[in-house]
Amino acid sequence: MNVTHLECAACGLSHEAQRLHNLCRECGKPLLVRYDLKQAARSLTKESLKGRRSDLWRYREVLPVENDKNIVSLGEGWTPLLRAERLGNELGLDALFIKDESQNPTQSFKARGMAAAVSMAKELRVQKLAVPSAGNAAGALAAYAACAGMECHIFMPRDTPRANVVECEQTGAHVTLLDGLITDCGAEVARRKDAEGWFDVSTLKEPYRVEGKKTLGYELAEQCDWQLPDVIIYPTGGGTGLIGMWKAFEEMEQMGWIDAKRPRMVTVQASGCAPIVRAFVEGKRFADEFANASTVASGLRVPRAIGDFLIIDALRESGGTAVAVSDEELLAAVREIGALEGVFCAPEGAACLPALRKLLADGTVKAEEQIVLFNTGAGVKYLESFSTD
Repeated sequence: MNVTHLECAACGLSHEAQRLHNLCRECGKPLLVRYDLKQAARSLTKESLKGRRSDLWRYREVLPVENDKNIVSLGEGWTPLLRAERLGNELGLDALFIKDESQNPTQSFKARGMAAAVSMAKELRVQKLAVPSAGNAAGALAAYAACAGMECHIFMPRDTPRANVVECEQTGAHVTLLDGLITDCGAEVARRKDAEGWFDVSTLKEPYRVEGKKTLGYELAEQCDWQLPDVIIYPTGGGTGLIGMWKAFEEMEQMGWIDAKRPRMVTVQASGCAPIVRAFVEGKRFADEFANASTVASGLRVPRAIGDFLIIDALRESGGTAVAVSDEELLAAVREIGALEGVFCAPEGAACLPALRKLLADGTVKAEEQIVLFNTGAGVKYLESFSTD
């Protein structure tokens, strides 16, 4: 619609729009979609949003699909920003909020990215899609591929939560379970994709999932009356949501919607798989692979993220930080958030609470600041993780 080109996030090389791309042909890093934002801002205004559809496609002018007929939608986006008053009182906070992504189709924020990716795949006449996944991305791709009438191939670790596996099977995907981690599943997709005729929609290995995820940033700004919060605490595996929000903030500033002030971005990872935390603490821009990755929060079990430098850049530029929490802490937080706020968080989302406690304890976050925790999915998909004693 207003896309001008794709741009490598690392070397800046321009790539032609409306063509199938995975990574940069020069350096192998992720590509980002660039827009004519002056043109977009002629029809996309704060005032115009008031009468628009209540899903992520309300931001149509800054999304990459050219032809509306190619939009594949199940009603994703425009999830609630809930004031967590009881939890805030418990912590002595004035303004604590939860952005509840469990209310998306397929019950996680992954629906946003896959809606955009599958819509663009339809526009570019792709017939077969493949993805490695720790669970929720697989469920989202399976659903959107089914809606689009595309063939879908899913590769997941054998210990992926059972609900994700069943979800993919019941929405028509071809599911393969492998011993190992998501990185092993990614290697299998890479090995077979050319011979099988699959288009790989792995995290940040195609340019459009991040475009769906960036609508988190647009929504948050709109729901906060165009005054961004002081702190965003975000559970980070592949990091597409955080990268997308950071991109959205830049776009909104260029369109004159917000000023240059940014939230302090906080990455949360599990102590059993914390490559971004380790790299941030060590002052690195790129993260080494995390050996023997292990956590009950399967979405955080990503030992190597191709967008590592984009995550770390956002943390540093915003004055934010990175925090690791234990499985014991994040599982306890699921129950605490549920009992106080009625939100049954995924373990990944619940990890934001012990991270917040650490930041309050060391003075990094102040009680009077506006803080948003991101619950990225529904706890009901992780029933194996919770004791019923």
